[in-house]
Amino acid sequence: MAERKPRKDAARNRAAVLAAADTLLSRCDNHEDVTMADIAATAGVGKGTLFRAFGDRTGLVRALYGARLEPVENAVKAGPPPLGPATAPLERVPAVLDALLCFKLDNRHLALALEETESSSPYQADHYDRWHSLLQAMLDQIPGLVDNNFTAHALLAAIRADLVERLVSHERVPRETMRAQLASFTMRLLNSGKT
Repeated sequence: MAERKPRKDAARNRAAVLAAADTLLSRCDNHEDVTMADIAATAGVGKGTLFRAFGDRTGLVRALYGARLEPVENAVKAGPPPLGPATAPLERVPAVLDALLCFKLDNRHLALALEETESSSPYQADHYDRWHSLLQAMLDQIPGLVDNNFTAHALLAAIRADLVERLVSHERVPRETMRAQLASFTMRLLNSGKT
């Protein structure tokens, strides 16, 4: 029996739901104020459609985050330098962190919603484990570095969504300043970790 293709209206509904969720989350001060009913109404679909497609609110946020992050993940997995795997780790680590910081700056509402709804701790999220493993593997390739497990955690902590939100909204740190500070912090950490 041939595998069934998704119905056109299902694909259209999914796109409408993701667009509605993105719009509503970007416009609110508190992501918890956006309900599944709000998203369904904005997308022009029934709540049942939402729950069948995404399971729950966290599943919806995770799907939207994943769709937005996919170009960065693809560039890291198979892209050209400086993000791609052919790049020397000392250049690649800062480039990957910069790409993730820029993603979180451009998608603050979404990153914050995911980190706050994923579980009791953002460190238990699948995406956190993937980025940590990647960073640790890159750090392991840099001669003389020690404590690479902890260093990978420390580097990811520097780009947590709640910290990014604080720096942008409360401290009014400009984007380019934040990127330069992250690059400087990363290089200091990499150089001080060598034996």
